[in-house]
Amino acid sequence: YILEVELFVRNPANEAGVMDFADFPAMEEMESRADEAAQLMKALSNSSRLLLLCQLAGGEKSVAELERLLGVRQANVSQQLARLRAEGCVEPRRDGRMVYYRIADDRVATVLRALHSAFCPNN
Repeated sequence: YILEVELFVRNPANEAGVMDFADFPAMEEMESRADEAAQLMKALSNSSRLLLLCQLAGGEKSVAELERLLGVRQANVSQQLARLRAEGCVEPRRDGRMVYYRIADDRVATVLRALHSAFCPNN
């Protein structure tokens, strides 16, 4: 364990300069979080779904608005929304015959901001 302690030298929160391993989540918790992150990455790994989420990052939109903005057929938009809904990334709101979608998980918005910063720095 000496090697492990030496790898984490200079933690400002610790006067001795050594990170307290109690600050790390248990391996089971880390595995669970990694599984959640991997599921989210799978949902975002399709360019159509990613573009759809980018549109929703600006706020709630109807299926018809998404169809128009993305230039794709309603069936394709609905298919991608169904997958994102199943993954917990978006949630619908019905208003009469119109269905509106918004991002349902703050983590999705956080990842989208990071992706935007990395890949669309001039926008």
